[in-house]
Amino acid sequence: MRAAYVSSLQPDAPLSGLSVGELPFSVPDGWVPVTVRASSLNQHDIWSLRGVGLPADRLPMILGCDAAGVDPDGRPVLVYPVVEDKGDPRGYSLFSERYPGTLAEQVAAPRENLLPIPDGVSFADAACLPTAWLTAYHMLVTRGRVADAGAILVQGAGGGVATAAVALGVALGKRVYATSREQWKRDRVSELGAVAVAPGGRLPERVDVVIESVGEPTFEHSMKCAAPGARIVVCGATGGHLARVDLRRVFAMQLEILGSSMGTPAELGELLGMCASGTIGPVIDSSFAFEQAPDAFARLLSGELFGKVVLEH
Repeated sequence: MRAAYVSSLQPDAPLSGLSVGELPFSVPDGWVPVTVRASSLNQHDIWSLRGVGLPADRLPMILGCDAAGVDPDGRPVLVYPVVEDKGDPRGYSLFSERYPGTLAEQVAAPRENLLPIPDGVSFADAACLPTAWLTAYHMLVTRGRVADAGAILVQGAGGGVATAAVALGVALGKRVYATSREQWKRDRVSELGAVAVAPGGRLPERVDVVIESVGEPTFEHSMKCAAPGARIVVCGATGGHLARVDLRRVFAMQLEILGSSMGTPAELGELLGMCASGTIGPVIDSSFAFEQAPDAFARLLSGELFGKVVLEH
């Protein structure tokens, strides 16, 4: 079958290790094949091409965590991307880490990982949800306890998780502030119903939840913007992982710094329901035909995007 995969690990030039071609397809016992109709890209795919979390002895490895498609009975399904993995210190792995990923004509998945796609939700919209939107939802609702919050701050809007967090925060009725380095991205933030802020900019109020995926460049600002008892929820460190933390502010303001990664199948089902009801609509930056996968990856790597990059299979 046709697939987009890592053929070699290239830390300094990740796209040079990307190949599109024929690879064998097999289905482990107890798993089922899904014919992929749409998939979406994540920064996780770029890290895989760089060799982060993907050793050379697992190559070639099909990329991709996210897929929507059709099960063997012809039913539209969304693939939950987390697989139990006792060999991983987390206790799980994502598709494309140990098991072949979703950027292919077919993907094999445990039957319990398949969620029915409700009527009215397109394959493209569904394919945006399993990694970025699920991570944002889990950060806001479960880890950040956003139900108890009045205002939230999202650092670095533009990428998949941060943009999802902005849209979800607005949909949940919160006052949302979001930073971005570029004016055109701040304009898009405003269009989503949030208040756009320049990096490091002063907010009109302190916030109860901060969504952090940038790390070192923004973490001090995140802490200064936090209200007493606020939750700073961290899912990544795209700008650097060695952030300075003023512990005096942590204990004086009784702040919570919480790590977060992915979410649960039930949360993914809740997102599908929100899409079906029209409460949310995934923000899609651009769509590419599967044969244009290298162009899609170049778009992702450029950083000049707002929302998700989708592949139509």
